[in-house]
Amino acid sequence: MRLENVVWDARDPRALGGFWAAALGAEVITDEPDLLEARLVLDEATGAFLDLCFPRVEHPSDAPPRLHLDLRGADAQEQVVQRLRCLGAEPADVGQGDDVPWTVLADPEGGPFCVMPDRPGYEGTSGPVVYLPLDSADPERDATFWAAVTGWQRTGDVGGAPALRHPRGVGPLLALCPEPRPKPSGAAGKNRIHLDVRRDASDPAEQDDDGEAAVVERMRALGATSLSAPGELPWLVFADPSGNELCVLPPSPAS
Repeated sequence: MRLENVVWDARDPRALGGFWAAALGAEVITDEPDLLEARLVLDEATGAFLDLCFPRVEHPSDAPPRLHLDLRGADAQEQVVQRLRCLGAEPADVGQGDDVPWTVLADPEGGPFCVMPDRPGYEGTSGPVVYLPLDSADPERDATFWAAVTGWQRTGDVGGAPALRHPRGVGPLLALCPEPRPKPSGAAGKNRIHLDVRRDASDPAEQDDDGEAAVVERMRALGATSLSAPGELPWLVFADPSGNELCVLPPSPAS
């Protein structure tokens, strides 16, 4: 399996997706009334990418976000903030205080994100996104889980949080951060942003007739909880050991 998508529940896919595509320089590859998708190329030479997906959801959860994006500001932090505000971002207060070196903004649907200065650990990142912080009840445990389901590799901790890097050493870091509060239960606590991984077409255990059953068994063995049954949807839905939703997509025909 490999990490393929970052997915936002969007009231207005074109407005929210258009903002993020422009903010990150991603190419829009699907533009429909109920879905916008944009491709963020991580490495031109190898074709590594992350897709940004914005399906329409009439009533996205208003629970505190457990996953957000930290964008690269570095020496141009003020200019990056100004450009994002021109695209529609607004200043946001998530309790960060006045003395933090980063800037917190909100996207057009109120989702917070950060524009970051340089920090130790960012040296090997590339592209406009430096960090994907995901709340975790047990960061070490969840780092092992996410390494197994994404194929990303453990690197040094950043700010005390275990971090994972794309196997080609490109793009952002995925970090498992101590959660400030437990994840709310039920539909009201659904993460508004989640990650999708795609099954590997080169792995017979993930593409034969029993592929979905094999994936369910493997995911449960890693500590995931099944949130959908095989055949119920075109993909499989799970929660990680801390309750964060993720989807496992079928193998790509082009793989």
